[in-house]
Amino acid sequence: MSARKRRVYEARFKLSAVERLISGEPIEALAAELGVTKLKLYQWRLKFRREGVLRRAGRPSRSAVAGETATAAPLAVSDDKSARQRIAELERKIGQQQLELDFFRQALRQVGGARRPSAGPGVPASTRSSRR
Repeated sequence: MSARKRRVYEARFKLSAVERLISGEPIEALAAELGVTKLKLYQWRLKFRREGVLRRAGRPSRSAVAGETATAAPLAVSDDKSARQRIAELERKIGQQQLELDFFRQALRQVGGARRPSAGPGVPASTRSSRR
């Protein structure tokens, strides 16, 4: 039985992947391009949403233990303006979808009220009887 070595991803790599995922790139294509599983991408996104930072996995470097600045320092989304623009864009889209839903609900009510009953006493059949 061979043991697989666990791959360690840098924080910048993870953050870049999460930013691309949040911006709307398809997860299948992103996972294939980066060589990671979809599960790993979902985990990184969840961790980023909960904690707001991503760190490099694994043990701290020797320099971190010695008190120097570590490469595992937390990273956050740098472009706050683009995130706000994306939120505004999505809110507009939700508003447009709500308008469309309201329109179709009203149209369905009108169509449902205008339909004639298809069965019941005194209602003519839609086709002639096969009996002669």
